[in-house]
Amino acid sequence: MIDFVGKKWLFFLISGIMIIPGLVSLLLWGLKLSIDFTGGTLLEISNKNFVSPQNLEETKKFFQNQNIEISSVTKSGETSYIFRTKEISQQKNDALKKDLEKKFGPVEEKRFETVGPTIGAELAKKAVISIFLASLMIILYVAWSFRQVPRPYSSFKFGICAIAALLHDVLLVVGVFSLLGHFLNVEIDSLIVTALLTVIGFSVHDTIVVFDRIRENLKKMPGKKFSYVVNESLVETLVRSLSTGLTVIFTLSALLFFGGETIRWFVVALLIGIVSGTYSSIFNAAQLLALWEEKKVK
Repeated sequence: MIDFVGKKWLFFLISGIMIIPGLVSLLLWGLKLSIDFTGGTLLEISNKNFVSPQNLEETKKFFQNQNIEISSVTKSGETSYIFRTKEISQQKNDALKKDLEKKFGPVEEKRFETVGPTIGAELAKKAVISIFLASLMIILYVAWSFRQVPRPYSSFKFGICAIAALLHDVLLVVGVFSLLGHFLNVEIDSLIVTALLTVIGFSVHDTIVVFDRIRENLKKMPGKKFSYVVNESLVETLVRSLSTGLTVIFTLSALLFFGGETIRWFVVALLIGIVSGTYSSIFNAAQLLALWEEKKVK
């Protein structure tokens, strides 16, 4: 039988290697927030002339001449681009569209979204609160669900270890997007927050499956060392955890390759989180629980 618990420090080291670059990036560069949180305007327009880099540069200069500050430009299709700018009114946007058509020919406006700075700040605050409340409720739920765990083990330890694994997944996703934001100008928007909340739910779901088997085996194997029970439980749930994770990963991979540009980074965030959640539920959460009990015995 594979000794997962005996290799716990190796698994912790792998987690550290995955998370530390993102944490360094967060400290140095932070996150590149979209207009959802900073306020501004998102304008997606299509024109067959935009495929020319020279014309795209002319378009940027055209925006600047209209006193419109561009924060970023992202290609969203063969002939379309997403321009993120400071907040502009509907009236100014209509005038901009007419002037663009005079210079470049027919222009199709696919999206025009404006978020005020006050609403953006409020959304950012609510996003942080929602993640915090989700984590708190998970601790309470796991502690209540495992209240019948055999003595002398504490149900709150199960909840805290589940949150530790959850934080591992969230930090990995956020860290990767900090790096993507610095090097590829990828922005954090409300969809990414939705992906984070989804990852939290998946991570806890997978962890609870492992913890539930540990609870069952503690009753079946009285007198056995806690680390032995944890290892036995991991072996028994390994195939199920991997099967669940791989099923979701294959689905998300199809969405990544064949889905639209608008959901690309949302899918990337989910993929990173699901892979991390599958890893942390097997190699982090249960290992932390075993380590905690070992320290208590010593």
